Amino acid sequence: MTAGTNMTDIESDASKEKVAAEPAEETPMKAEEKRPGDAEEKNGKGDSKGTIQEQVPVAVEEPEFVHPEGGWGWVVMLAAMWCNGAVFGIQNAFGILFMSLLKEFGSPEDDDLRFKTAWVGSLSMGMIFFCSPIVSVFTDLLGCRVTAVGGAAVGLVGLLASSFVTSLGPIPALVILGHYFKKRLGLVNGIVTAGSSAFTVTLPFLLSGLLEKVGLQNTMRVLSILMFILMLAGLTYTPLLPKPVSSNKQGSRCPSMSKLFNVNIWKSLGYRIWAFGIPAALYGYFVPYVHLMKHVEERFGEDANKEVLLMCIGVTSGVGRLIFGRVADYVQGVNKVYLQVSSFMVIGVMSMMIPLCHVFGGLIAVCLLMGLFDGCFICIMAPIAFELVGSQNVSQAIGFLLGMMSVPMTVGPPIAGFLRDRLGSYDVAFYLAGIPPIIGGAVLCLIPWVEARRIRRAQEEAAKDGTQEQML
Repeated sequence: MTAGTNMTDIESDASKEKVAAEPAEETPMKAEEKRPGDAEEKNGKGDSKGTIQEQVPVAVEEPEFVHPEGGWGWVVMLAAMWCNGAVFGIQNAFGILFMSLLKEFGSPEDDDLRFKTAWVGSLSMGMIFFCSPIVSVFTDLLGCRVTAVGGAAVGLVGLLASSFVTSLGPIPALVILGHYFKKRLGLVNGIVTAGSSAFTVTLPFLLSGLLEKVGLQNTMRVLSILMFILMLAGLTYTPLLPKPVSSNKQGSRCPSMSKLFNVNIWKSLGYRIWAFGIPAALYGYFVPYVHLMKHVEERFGEDANKEVLLMCIGVTSGVGRLIFGRVADYVQGVNKVYLQVSSFMVIGVMSMMIPLCHVFGGLIAVCLLMGLFDGCFICIMAPIAFELVGSQNVSQAIGFLLGMMSVPMTVGPPIAGFLRDRLGSYDVAFYLAGIPPIIGGAVLCLIPWVEARRIRRAQEEAAKDGTQEQML
């Protein structure tokens, strides 16, 4: 991508006129390098050609933006890693908080206890994704740094406020990496998203100890410290990519509608399939993170080492993000989608296997595999978005996708809790949770075929245009 390619139609037409005026073997750049005197001697028509050059200057192409592939980018990567870990690590460890919420606010006479309590975690996760389209617009308007710091401040206030509740009644980190990395984007995304795995491994044990010693409210206040550090981490998000040429009139402070709502991303059929296939696969995705701890307690007793399962998911998820993030760098184009397809298939099958595990060791094996391919799904989200819509459109592409993901991420756990309250076990809930990933993965298989057809048509049209120009 070069800033010099954003020429206006007038400049483009002027360049064509200059090419027509020059001999066939010369280019506009060569004509620009010639001295005015030489030009006058060659055309022999006074200063007419020199006048054209003075009135209509040729747009000089700026050198292509080169990603640093390191330097300050490594600091940004660590900050983004903390962002990913602090936000999603808390969500992934919600199973520990879920059991504490059941004891704190629950009543044995409440037939819908798990259904109501599951809304706490699912709404928390759902709002993260629901606000993503708005955040992506803010990222385009205000930049990654301001948006990240503001979002961390909102998270800090939310966690502090939730620590005073006495009853149950009442996308910048992924975008900024594209400014610093291109060849290593898959690997860096893998490292950043591994932050949530690191937090998923450590937080269950930390939360268990805090809940036992200081209680639920003070535990929430301790977690708010993570959000405060996240505010400091957001200050490192210094953008590097050149800004696209604005279509706003001079002096206008209001951003254009195309800036607020980027319709270009929806012109890609591949992106539309991706934006609807991913949410379809996620109706059961968050169910194990919320209900697995309680399921283990009911099946293996209260003394079962439940935290080990979340640790297994977290460890292998981190390994998967590093491995598949690096693998994605070597997979050409949108064929990266096949990695997500395989991850959804495995996650779906593993969710169905949870009720069949009557030995704790079998459940550990299931969680190890589920975590490995969960890491695969997460780490290649941004690389696929860059392939489908390009770097200038990626923020809103990811934002709107995450926004559409909010619905399945929100409704899945409460439905699973409702089934448990009515049927007396989580078996049916986990069986049903495995079906959407398999269906969604099958839908995503269409994307490489659609993109290959689009590229083939573009090449045919380019060849046809070239033939017509030669005939003219």
